[in-house]
Amino acid sequence: MVAGGTARLLISNGGEAALELMVEPWADTHQILANQTLVVVTHSSAADGSWSGTLRVDEPFQVDHRPELVTVWVNGGCFHLNDVEGNAIDSADWQCPAQGSAS
Repeated sequence: MVAGGTARLLISNGGEAALELMVEPWADTHQILANQTLVVVTHSSAADGSWSGTLRVDEPFQVDHRPELVTVWVNGGCFHLNDVEGNAIDSADWQCPAQGSAS
């Protein structure tokens, strides 16, 4: 189990064209295909599971949308991407706990 907290955010593309997903502050980009949903998962770096927040305290995510681009600001200590079934999309090691350990 992860010390702290785990947060998940579903990002869906209901459009007909691919949508770019940028995960900040890592500037990591991914394509969300038409009718695809990705799950951004983060883990709190604080022992009490709190989040630093971007605009408001204790918020794990902030989402900004522009045409063809969704930016997710992650306020945890790391992130990884899954599909809705829990399969890893991004195998990059952002110093996150094992992806299956915090279900």
